[in-house]
Amino acid sequence: MTTKQKRSLVRILASAVLLVIAWALPLEGVWKLLVFLVPYAVVGWDVLWKSLRNIAHGQVFDENFLMSIATIGAFFVDEYAEAVAVMLFYQVGELFQSVAVGKSRKSIAALMDIRPDSATVLRDGEAVTVSPEEAEVGETLLIKPGEKIPLDCVITKGTTTVNTAALTGESLPLDKTVSDDLVSGSVNLSGVVEARVKSPFAESTVSRILELVENASEKKAKSEAFITRFARVYTPCVVIAAVLLAVLPPLFTDQPFSEWLSRALTFLVISCPCALVVSVPLSFFGGIGAASKIGVLIKGANYLEALSGVDTVVFDKTGTLTKGTFTVSAVHSDVIPPEELLDIAAVAEVYSSHPIAACIVKAHGGHIDKGRITEIHERAGQGIEAVIDGKTILAGNGKLMDTVGAKWHPCHEPGTTVHIAADGVYMGHIVISDTVKEDAADAIRLLKSVGVRRTVMLTGDDEKVAQAVGHALGLDEVHARLMPEDKVRAVETLLQSKPVKSTLAFVGDGINDAPVLSRADIGIAMGALGSDAAIEAADVVLMDDKPSKLARAVRISRKTMRIVRENIVFSLAIKAVVLVLGALGLAGMWLAVFADVGVMVLAILNSVRALHAAK
Repeated sequence: MTTKQKRSLVRILASAVLLVIAWALPLEGVWKLLVFLVPYAVVGWDVLWKSLRNIAHGQVFDENFLMSIATIGAFFVDEYAEAVAVMLFYQVGELFQSVAVGKSRKSIAALMDIRPDSATVLRDGEAVTVSPEEAEVGETLLIKPGEKIPLDCVITKGTTTVNTAALTGESLPLDKTVSDDLVSGSVNLSGVVEARVKSPFAESTVSRILELVENASEKKAKSEAFITRFARVYTPCVVIAAVLLAVLPPLFTDQPFSEWLSRALTFLVISCPCALVVSVPLSFFGGIGAASKIGVLIKGANYLEALSGVDTVVFDKTGTLTKGTFTVSAVHSDVIPPEELLDIAAVAEVYSSHPIAACIVKAHGGHIDKGRITEIHERAGQGIEAVIDGKTILAGNGKLMDTVGAKWHPCHEPGTTVHIAADGVYMGHIVISDTVKEDAADAIRLLKSVGVRRTVMLTGDDEKVAQAVGHALGLDEVHARLMPEDKVRAVETLLQSKPVKSTLAFVGDGINDAPVLSRADIGIAMGALGSDAAIEAADVVLMDDKPSKLARAVRISRKTMRIVRENIVFSLAIKAVVLVLGALGLAGMWLAVFADVGVMVLAILNSVRALHAAK
């Protein structure tokens, strides 16, 4: 508990003890009033002060005003114990609220701890400690084990392991060496490294994330906005109703004014909308906190609510469902052993800077004797021609094979095919393909398990490759050979065909998919660790490369919305019943206390469940 919460608890306990003493003392008249005023003042002075201050600022109809007028009125009708009890239990409810909010903030606070306090910069050969804001782009940082990485940078010297758990929700350390990027907010675990600053602190990953978290509470969901509007209309209405309840019946009947005043005061206590006003925002806050625990950043309650209604999920392929890095997936040799075919191809491609050439050389893995090459040149748009071990080797596409009359044949496997020929004789081919992410299939399966009806992939890749990926992952639809504008049109078509009140989510890398991210009901950037553009473009940011976390985020959002609806229905139902009973004189002040404070406490406790929605 915080110091403020501890002081509040002391006041509540002191007031409770004083209330029991006042109750036990055999006093009458003004002395009885004065004795009960002591516990009332101890526990309620701040409520009275807030009420007066808000009235002075034109904010009349709030819970402080309702509590003040109801309890003061109770003193006027000699209900001293009830007056103190109402204020006492109201403060108990406020304490519960404070503790619950504090608990729900823990995950956010843990995220906020990623902010680095300082940076060590090498200037003129000396290590100088400065604030991260003072470090300039291009300067060299010295990062020691146990320190937070203060800015986005790239290693220039040394090797280490880093922990990105605060950003991604994953505790598995990552190995880093020279030329690898380091992301601000992660923690250096082992080695001492020097790293060059890539961007100023204001544009760093940690700053973007912190700004996102700090602004999340400003974006209200429809449910939250409704409750705010409801409270503004509801509160003055019930105050007017209470006044009419106190005044009109005595005017038209022989019943005493004091009885109807007591009913009106009870009515006011019951009517306080605290449960709704407090629990609904708290639920959304808890849901956003639960998502942050697993490395999913939701930019506001409105996006959390939209995520709960996802019916259709549209994926980009490269970098989203696949790794976006090419590897040798197959070696099909017609004449010589596969390893010899790969060796010839690697020698031929060793001088090429093309990504496919680099992929073949990497797959070879062994030492490449460049002395075997006596002649080499690249044929634009076709491939490589080289003289290796006295033989003319061609490595490239079918067009290159056709130039020497090599009888090549297409491969049945999806991917980019590199054909190999020696002295005009076809030797076989090597298949280069993008690698599907390890948990991509699980992501699709989990999305379907949480009720997502339609999964679609949009890609600019070849139809054959796209269909192979779609089939392997279990996608419902695959659309290939799409330009960026085609993807937008495809999403617009899907938006028209989705069920009413449902939402369509697009999942991409947040950079080249920006138009589609903006057009979808909710844009989700995945694998966005270190990508400022992704953080800016999307409504939801998955901080690592695991698409399966999307299903967990959907599950969190739906549990949060279920809790919100439970609180709304429960609070309004209890209020309605007890309000009628209060107006009829069948509900006393003690039942009014339950209808107000009791319902608020129960709603708050229910809201706290949203924080554990990730489990």
